[in-house]
Amino acid sequence: MAGCLLSFAGLPSPVYFQRRVFMIHLNELLQATAGQLHGPAQATEFTSFAFDSRRLEPGQLFLAVKTATGDGHDFIADAVRRGAAGVLCEYPAALANLAAPVTAVIVPDLQQAITDYAACILQKYRPKVVGVTGSSGKTTAKEAIAAVLQKRYRVFKNYGSYNGRYGLPIALGELAPDHEVAVLEMACDSFGEIAELVRIAQPQIGVITTINQTHLAYLGTLANIANEKGRLIESLPFTGSAILNADDPRVAGMVPRTKARILTFGLSAGADIRATDLKVRPDGLTFTLHYEGRSYPGQTPLLGRHQIYPILAAITVGLTLEVPPETALAALAKLPRVPGRLNPLPGQNGALILDDTFNSSPEAVMAALDTLVELPGAHKVAILGDMPDLGDIESEAHQQIGQYAATRVQRLVTQGDMGQQIATAARAAGLGKHAVHVTFTSDDAAAAVQDLLSPDTVILVKGGAGVRLERVAQKLLAHPERDRQQLVRQGAGWEQVRARQPARPTWVEINLDAIANNVRLLAQLAAPAKIMAVLKADAYGHGMVKVARTALNNGASWVGVATLGEAINLRRAGIEAPILVMSYMPAWQAHDAIAHNISATIFTAEIARAFTRAATDLNQTARVHVKVDSGMGRLGLLPQDVLPFLKAINRPGLEVEGMYTHFGTADESDLSYAREQLRRFQALLAELDQAGLRPPLIHAANTAGLLNLPAARFDMVRPGIGIYGLPPSAVLDLPPGFRPALTFKTTVGQVKTLPPNSPVGYGATYYTQGTETIAIIPVGYADGFRRGPRTWGEVLVKGQRAPLVGRVSMDQCAINVTHIPNVRQGDEVVLIGRQGNEVITAEEVAEHLGTINYEVVSELLARIPRIS
Repeated sequence: MAGCLLSFAGLPSPVYFQRRVFMIHLNELLQATAGQLHGPAQATEFTSFAFDSRRLEPGQLFLAVKTATGDGHDFIADAVRRGAAGVLCEYPAALANLAAPVTAVIVPDLQQAITDYAACILQKYRPKVVGVTGSSGKTTAKEAIAAVLQKRYRVFKNYGSYNGRYGLPIALGELAPDHEVAVLEMACDSFGEIAELVRIAQPQIGVITTINQTHLAYLGTLANIANEKGRLIESLPFTGSAILNADDPRVAGMVPRTKARILTFGLSAGADIRATDLKVRPDGLTFTLHYEGRSYPGQTPLLGRHQIYPILAAITVGLTLEVPPETALAALAKLPRVPGRLNPLPGQNGALILDDTFNSSPEAVMAALDTLVELPGAHKVAILGDMPDLGDIESEAHQQIGQYAATRVQRLVTQGDMGQQIATAARAAGLGKHAVHVTFTSDDAAAAVQDLLSPDTVILVKGGAGVRLERVAQKLLAHPERDRQQLVRQGAGWEQVRARQPARPTWVEINLDAIANNVRLLAQLAAPAKIMAVLKADAYGHGMVKVARTALNNGASWVGVATLGEAINLRRAGIEAPILVMSYMPAWQAHDAIAHNISATIFTAEIARAFTRAATDLNQTARVHVKVDSGMGRLGLLPQDVLPFLKAINRPGLEVEGMYTHFGTADESDLSYAREQLRRFQALLAELDQAGLRPPLIHAANTAGLLNLPAARFDMVRPGIGIYGLPPSAVLDLPPGFRPALTFKTTVGQVKTLPPNSPVGYGATYYTQGTETIAIIPVGYADGFRRGPRTWGEVLVKGQRAPLVGRVSMDQCAINVTHIPNVRQGDEVVLIGRQGNEVITAEEVAEHLGTINYEVVSELLARIPRIS
């Protein structure tokens, strides 16, 4: 660490409890970090640090933070345009061509630089440091401790969740010389992180709230989590205080790990500071505090019995710093609720929304469900999302939550991939199937509870950060604009944050809100006909299960697939809507189709007999749709053969629930042959009407037929390509309002400069024309990124088109980025979709490849992760 002989010019005495104008002084920064000034100093003091240019305030010092998913050097220009007074970065080249001159400091390692600065500031100002950690409850504990200590001291606390390797030093940029106590929340999602934070902070008091399953994915076991969290109290001096949760055996077991004085809190009789008589009320939690033989009545606006632990931790810290229990209790009675932590908000039609959307773990979900039960109200509803970072117990933990929720709520709504397991387990535990709703979009989750919104309804909304359930909470608020700031993750910057990274650096993003929008538009066009959502080929490459749920939640009532395997996968995912297999199904699949309640397409007597026999064997009904070849020349009976066929298969156990045909030219500019097919089909229907054998469900129109042939809508339509926001053909676009749902992306894996006449790729089919900058991207023909005879042509990098060069390999290929400045490893590359002002559509790719957009998206193979 660089030297800490800092000077400080001083600030006017601040008004207590108002936001201070904190200053970072340039000379202190240079001395603490051993940084080098790049060019003349334009400003010598800064209000605080900022690392997100979208949320930067004028006067701040912008940190060009590099992480595994992004590089802040790319956003220096944006930060300067937004009013940054200075920049701390590693690369001088990133400072070229800025809109305005700013103070710039160059350091070799930015993370180390801000760590050194934070340590030096703490060493100089020497506040008494209270460190707070634990698997959960640490933010609430930090806020409660700060509220108690503010009754006696000037207190600094790290804001928001700035509590890790980067966040804590950034937050300490606002530490001022008049702060007497610093309450620092310390997070840990990797080995060694707490040790790093205590080296910076040098705490005198350490608080550990609880140890639970949060971050199992990173730390492996509960023992490892406890070991890491315990680093806090190991660091305390002999004169310090370790404040431990007596009710958590893993926390209480840390006693031998510290030489500091130990104080315990909890509900058990042996705790030094203890609470009894807990009561959950709509306005908060009441309790009785016991300390040194005396009892004190207490209350807090915080909801939930589990909130007693941060409350007791705060009282205990207060006692170590000479804040009497009465004073602490008075502060805690007015403690502001923390956004996203069981924060009650007024909902529509008088309902109460319990916003618990900051994050989620099994223990926290169960505590929240218990709180829900204790609050008054006839209707208890939970909207639950995926719980992150659970490692090997992920599936088991979600199933346990489903089982527990079944004992606590009258309606359960889930959102997210693992939410399906919550729903399945809840149904298995006895919660009726109509009381369980599986969703993948915030609109669908909110819609699933609309009928219950009343003053007698309490709705818990809780999930991990990745599922962004604060968006659901906002849709349920009575005053969404007024109360939005009480929700977590607000602001324009958050709309662009991807909370979860894909499993590989090539991925497909699916906008399920666009899918929902498109289905609603199709349903409006088709009404009163039903919608069968066609999901063959993994929903045209978009992900069959999620699209099925979304389509069925937004107007579809049937699902169409190409194979029995696709249909069975949907059944196994809990899809109960009618499913039609629209392709040939051999006789040996009849039993499986009937057993899974899947409708089959039939067009020969042999298949009809096989389904009749299978229905008899299973003592069930086989449901079938008769396929008519009205002129396309593919599967189906010719019109003149349909009536005798229907008479011949009229047997017990076989239910003909539908009949359909398909148009070969409905997406062409000349519709004459499509109209001829429709005429033939209508003539057949008239014949069947006269014979009394017309099946109940008649359908013919795909997306193109729905748009171009209104008379072909009949009882049901079968849109496919339109659901995904893609036009049926080059001559038939979708009406206004439809949105493409798929974006295909990869990243730059390597950038290199090659001299003239250098070969690139297999076969040396391309040689550089001069000195060229070549980027390698990790996508190839094994992903559906075509090798030949024609290729994709171009991709987008930094909002500009870059041509493919050389042959496409199985897993990678090369692009020429000579004309695009500052392309670096990790830069996003768009293969289908928009980047900046440029866009590459599936239709453009199809034209390059000599095919159609259907094939382009359907060929994107399963090894490409889909995120939504």
